[in-house]
Amino acid sequence: MPGGSQESGRSSAGWSGVARGGFSRSMESNALEDNYLMGRVAAGDRDAFARLFDHHSPVVLGLLVRILGRRSEAEEVLQEVFLQVWRQAERYEPGRSSPRGWILVLARSRALDHLRSREARQRRESVLSAADAARSERPVGTEGLEASERREQVSSALDLLPPDQRRCIELAYFEGLTQTQIASRLAAPLGTVKSRINLGMSKLRQALST
Repeated sequence: MPGGSQESGRSSAGWSGVARGGFSRSMESNALEDNYLMGRVAAGDRDAFARLFDHHSPVVLGLLVRILGRRSEAEEVLQEVFLQVWRQAERYEPGRSSPRGWILVLARSRALDHLRSREARQRRESVLSAADAARSERPVGTEGLEASERREQVSSALDLLPPDQRRCIELAYFEGLTQTQIASRLAAPLGTVKSRINLGMSKLRQALST
């Protein structure tokens, strides 16, 4: 019996080693495939992009849901993340992280941006609501009425701007970010951010002057 037990132990250890070896080869194979797909996506291969999305979107969506707490918002941000992957695949550096790791970093950054934008919007709405409540509790004089109308004009004018210009202006004037920080947040060239802010402010001035 001792001999049988020893043989059984050797057998179990052997199968365990085979299993670990097979798992390791499977992971290596997946990593090679992901790297290949990233290269194809960088070259504009839509089929490779679809396969990459199928491989990683469930894990990315899970992370987004945990951060945002709302599945509808998480699904919206998921589309933004993979659009960024499609546009910036050539920036991926295999030596620094795996494709999944790189995509998860993008997803986390996008989710945090979305959270900050949500909080800024809530703060703005809270301030406007408080101002409305204060106005309703006291007679409105000419000065108060003009200030109220001005806020409504600014809000309406912002809604008329293209989304990219409005986003840059909100980040600059509601969150207090510099143009360099906005460029980093949006993964956009600094010159593009400056142009969006300048164009947006010009349109705002024109809308408010009329």
